Amino acid sequence: MAKGLLALEDGTIFPGEPYGAEGIAVGEVCFNTSMTGYQEILTDPSYKGQIVALTYPEIGNYGVNPEDVESWRPHVSGFITRELSPVASNWRSRQTLPDYLKENSIPALKGIDTRALTKLLRVTGAMKGVLSTGGLTPEEAVTKARGWRGMEGADFVRDVTCREAYDWDQQDEKSRKWLDDYVLEVEPKLRDLPTVRHRIVAFDLGLKYNILRRLRQSGLQVKVVPATTTAQEVLALNPDGVFLSNGPGDPAAVTYVHEALRGLIGKKPIFGICMGHQVLGHALGGKTFKLKFGHRGGNQPVKDLQTGKVSITSQNHGFAVDPDSLPKDQVEVTHINLNDGTCEGLRHRSLPIFSVQYHPEASPGPHDASYLFEEFSKVLDSQK
Repeated sequence: MAKGLLALEDGTIFPGEPYGAEGIAVGEVCFNTSMTGYQEILTDPSYKGQIVALTYPEIGNYGVNPEDVESWRPHVSGFITRELSPVASNWRSRQTLPDYLKENSIPALKGIDTRALTKLLRVTGAMKGVLSTGGLTPEEAVTKARGWRGMEGADFVRDVTCREAYDWDQQDEKSRKWLDDYVLEVEPKLRDLPTVRHRIVAFDLGLKYNILRRLRQSGLQVKVVPATTTAQEVLALNPDGVFLSNGPGDPAAVTYVHEALRGLIGKKPIFGICMGHQVLGHALGGKTFKLKFGHRGGNQPVKDLQTGKVSITSQNHGFAVDPDSLPKDQVEVTHINLNDGTCEGLRHRSLPIFSVQYHPEASPGPHDASYLFEEFSKVLDSQK
């Protein structure tokens, strides 16, 4: 019998059966439409402060393995599924999903009517919520949800960024791709990495490992720096370019990143992804706004306004750049979301600066937009 619950700020209660860790999670309740990739979703730092519900009904069937994590630990506040697979069966699996969540102190609920929850969030918008595995009455949980500060104005980047700078994969051991026939091998065969052509600095706003892998696969040597790094500190490293990562919270709240970027614009080529796209928008004179329920999943259609090509993309964000706030004489919108018309990419009209709202590194999701890493590398080539 269900003894856990999810309480939303509007007073709605969803009963559920606990698994994972015991406890109470407070955060913004959102949904992700991906069919696979729950491990990558759990470990994406962009989900800091959020209780994530998966719309795909059965989760956990292929277990968890250490190779597919996207950061050093899970960052979601809580996790919600319709059904939890009783069996984890995959040759790469090393642990079940419930054990993994318990080990990392993440409370979760199964048996939730995720269809009803998703429909409610689409109509009403993402809401503050409380996930409890026991010990709270529905009334107490609703009150607690209403008392949470919310996402707007929240700086979660400071919580997830690295504490000191480091060089990524100096021995070229973490970035190599498997060959297509690796399943047949006792020891997987790995592709050779290209020669390093450029050195870049990557701002860790909540960086995913696969972004670092894709940058290295494009011939870039990466030094990762904390989000609080100043423009002067970056320029002292004299990189060939600057990369801005994804990350959690409100992009308007990280004013220290905006300031650093203003000191780098016009001095170094810049490429941003997700939160990196949003903070770049602020640094270029624009503003961001909160989306009703965000874009989270691996099936978001994005149109390239320059070529007319449509890509199916992986996304995870709750804020967007306001295109009308950007200085039109300096910045152009390059991509739009075909579901709601929001800005999905921008480019400076005269400087080597561009960004996208979606995740070209996927993990999980389609690889339609992976060419953007090579595009950044070619931009750096042109600046030599």
